Amino acid sequence: MEIPVSALIERKGSAVHAVASTITIADAVAEMNKHRIGCILVIDAGRIAGIFTERDVLRRVVGAGVDPKTVRVAEVMTKDVHTIPPDTTVEQTMVLFAERHCRHIPVVANGQLKGLISIGDISRWVAETSRAEADHLKNYIAGGLSA
Repeated sequence: MEIPVSALIERKGSAVHAVASTITIADAVAEMNKHRIGCILVIDAGRIAGIFTERDVLRRVVGAGVDPKTVRVAEVMTKDVHTIPPDTTVEQTMVLFAERHCRHIPVVANGQLKGLISIGDISRWVAETSRAEADHLKNYIAGGLSA
């Protein structure tokens, strides 16, 4: 699993949905629903100011009784956003997801946002790799038996 996350970003694309910290929670959630995504980056002046996730909605909005139509996303977003460089391996990223109990990590190189890796991206990659390896082994065994 020495594959860098940059390879996963190349396959899925580098598009990242983002909003400004000044919009309401309701508008941020509408944007997430529009794109059918579980999180959205909060970008201010070209820099990552935070990340707003489904978990934030449950804990910091619904759980806290906050009015999503009047409160700004800046007040409930996760501000301590952990980022990784593109050469971080899939295995290292899996460890970060487990240690930090998060589901999304922005990929940043030289101060530039390169993409967003989700735990779903990692799961799909692991499943595809395992499937390809199993197929290769089946073909090897079948080829070995027919000789």
